[in-house]
Amino acid sequence: MVTTTIGNLFWVSIGTAVSLLLLRLLFRKTGPFHLLKRWWRSTQDWFYAYQVLKVPEFNDAMQENPLYRSVSAYLNSLPSLEESDFTNLFTGKKPNDILLCLDPNQTVDDLFLGARLSWTNDHRGDRRAFVLKIRRADKRSILRPYLEHIHAASDEIDRKKRDLKLHINADGVVNDSGSERWRSVPFTHPSTLDTIAMEPDLKSKVKSDLESFLKAKQYYHRLGRVWKRSFLLYGPSGTGKSSFVAAMANYLCYDVYDIDLTKVKDDSDLKVLLMETTAKAVIVMEDLDRFLADKSTALSVSGILNFMDGILSSCCAEERIMVFTMNSKEHVDPAILRPGRVDVHIHFPLCDFSAFKSLANSYLGVKDHKLFPQVEEIFQGGASLSPAEIGELMIANRNSPSRALKSVITALQTDGSAKIVRRLSQDGLRKPGDESADSSGVFLKDSNAMKDLRKLYGLLRMKSTRKSPSFDEASGQKDG
Repeated sequence: MVTTTIGNLFWVSIGTAVSLLLLRLLFRKTGPFHLLKRWWRSTQDWFYAYQVLKVPEFNDAMQENPLYRSVSAYLNSLPSLEESDFTNLFTGKKPNDILLCLDPNQTVDDLFLGARLSWTNDHRGDRRAFVLKIRRADKRSILRPYLEHIHAASDEIDRKKRDLKLHINADGVVNDSGSERWRSVPFTHPSTLDTIAMEPDLKSKVKSDLESFLKAKQYYHRLGRVWKRSFLLYGPSGTGKSSFVAAMANYLCYDVYDIDLTKVKDDSDLKVLLMETTAKAVIVMEDLDRFLADKSTALSVSGILNFMDGILSSCCAEERIMVFTMNSKEHVDPAILRPGRVDVHIHFPLCDFSAFKSLANSYLGVKDHKLFPQVEEIFQGGASLSPAEIGELMIANRNSPSRALKSVITALQTDGSAKIVRRLSQDGLRKPGDESADSSGVFLKDSNAMKDLRKLYGLLRMKSTRKSPSFDEASGQKDG
């Protein structure tokens, strides 16, 4: 009898649970469910003490409250905003962007560190404020971290919404506000880190480094260091250094300041340019090695060094990325490239087979092809082209992947022939008594043949295939 009663109770409990589950599924998206949910929360409020904090739009002196703007941006990004009774919909700057905005006198809930908080968009006449309702038991432990979280989230939202600009230095343009050294245009470069032809591991390291920088403001300040990061991009022309700068700016949502050193009058002028840059910016100096080799400029090496890490840089380079590009760093003074002045060295080599496959995927939408083994074999033979050269060939033949790959193969074979001619030419120019000439096994005695080879050598473009590490973080060691 007892066993039968327990069994009946068990099945009754199971049936009740299933019935409640079905009722919940049935009414969760209907009016009764929301009314019940609201009633339950109201009942809970009887058992807790709450404190109400107001964030007005203006203070008593009618000055704008920055916290109000931060809270507004944060609340309009909350997923729970969709559950509000009234929500305004707006179109963003991009056609497919839909923005949600909390309606006046409506409430939205938020969760932070396990605590439930509610915000009300309080509109009373001309005065607007956000009202925060928080349990007194949670206030002491989460209020300050919660407000810091709002500031950080708001800054991130603003950063992604910025209209980026490209600034170039001009020859002392004068306007109504006085001397203006920078001219700007909208920065609309489409390059991204995803479209850059780069080794996946290297690309991952770069993304990680940039993400770490964005979140490291407090860390840098705790160390007593200015919050900036400097990169050296070096490699032959056409290897993607400028596109990489644009990709960095798009990834960080930073403006770009492109310094034309030929328009810098002297060291003081360079300092003024730095002073007139803004935070959240990528500051670029291109072809720095060529400029340093030119001794006729009014700008000194000392001025460049002070720009990199002088006292002015520590005051005016906060929240900035500095990028210096070079074709080669072999003949550059190691003092210029030491840690502190240059934090990260990234090598941009000529295209190899791995980069070629990435380009083929981006430009042609081809991940594999019957001609790939032939291309790989040519690369292994020492031939190489810049990513820009290969990209142009693919663009010109984009309607026919096979034709595009064949054109790349032809160009690579021409490059390989050029290197053979170069080697033969060098061997033919050796002195008769030079023992090293015997080691090549090739001799050129016919002067006419020598002239033909020199002519061919002049027509073909020479490429360098010297390999070096691509990503070198210069922390704690000199890199010359």
